[in-house]
Amino acid sequence: MMRRLLFLLPLLAFAAIAGWFWLGLAPNRNPSAVPSVMIGKHVPQFDLPALATGSPGLKSSELKGRVTLISFFASWCVPCRAEHPLLFTLAEDKRIEIDGIAYNDKPEKTSAYLSELGNPYSQVVVDQSGRTAIDFGLTGVPETYLVDRDGVIRFHLAGPLSEDVIANQLKPLIAELAK
Repeated sequence: MMRRLLFLLPLLAFAAIAGWFWLGLAPNRNPSAVPSVMIGKHVPQFDLPALATGSPGLKSSELKGRVTLISFFASWCVPCRAEHPLLFTLAEDKRIEIDGIAYNDKPEKTSAYLSELGNPYSQVVVDQSGRTAIDFGLTGVPETYLVDRDGVIRFHLAGPLSEDVIANQLKPLIAELAK
């Protein structure tokens, strides 16, 4: 009896490891999806200066009372350039405001980037220290957060927006939050 149990133990261990790998390789799993612990939590406290001298900055407390899409971006970010035209499409939706946070970028480079590609943002502020990005749990740029009227994060996307994400995830959520 003991011999049989010793024989089955390696087989059971192998089956457990194989099952764990199978779950990791499941076809419906998105390996680029980064779960956010910020969903359902209030935005972190921040007070960032505006990109343009003389323009107002942005404070976390100012997000209350409006549905806001926060886009972390940088002039040196190639995927940011790819998603930039989609931000103009979203900016047409008057139910939301899009605020851009230039992450770890020189203001003159951010200004040149927006001059070249256009500015879809209601406000552009700078996070040169990266502190606000850390508080949000940023994993890289671009990264997008949808914030409800109470200042609670309802959606997070690590990586560039796509037409599919906008149509199937963002737009329905914006409609729900704008009620």
